[in-house]
Amino acid sequence: MEKTDRTGPVLVLVFSGKRKSGKDHVTDLLQARLGTKVSCIVRLSGPLKQQFAQNHGLDLNLLLGTGPYKEQFRSQMIQWGEAQRRSDPGFFCRLATRDATQPVWLVSDARRISDLAWFQTQYPAQSRFIRVQCSDQTRTSRGWSFTAGVDDAESECGLDSGVEWDWIISNEGDPQDLKDQLRPVIDLALKAGSEPGPNQD
Repeated sequence: MEKTDRTGPVLVLVFSGKRKSGKDHVTDLLQARLGTKVSCIVRLSGPLKQQFAQNHGLDLNLLLGTGPYKEQFRSQMIQWGEAQRRSDPGFFCRLATRDATQPVWLVSDARRISDLAWFQTQYPAQSRFIRVQCSDQTRTSRGWSFTAGVDDAESECGLDSGVEWDWIISNEGDPQDLKDQLRPVIDLALKAGSEPGPNQD
């Protein structure tokens, strides 16, 4: 069995969304509300980028950022990551969560059915799945433009259909509207943060 942690999370909030949909912004807002003792942000792309940077002699900090440096290597990273997942679908999920100890996990960047399946299998009672979306016009205003080999790849399109989301969050740039939509998610996370882990005394 893959899961090796002794206590495990109380709640796993798995977020998905296209580039510039604002999923990182949403998970940052949630962590600011919950605090770092209760919650941690899990980035599935973190270990992928770390290994990719090591293999190719790149600047990891810039790859982890949101600027143009990451974008120029994105297509190559996608291809490399897909090759790793074909040999081991849960590889990056295991790496990304191995140091997570807080009761609430905020998984900021699920991109594939295999990502959702891993959390559903490992933490079936704790996992909730959330889609962050916005119009292409809003994405464009945030710096997005269509890139062949990226925006039509599985990493961007793999979760466009066939998923039953627990919540769908529309993030068009209205802070109050976003706050209102996130209220039930925050309430659930606050409750989970006050509960003991599934195997704790």
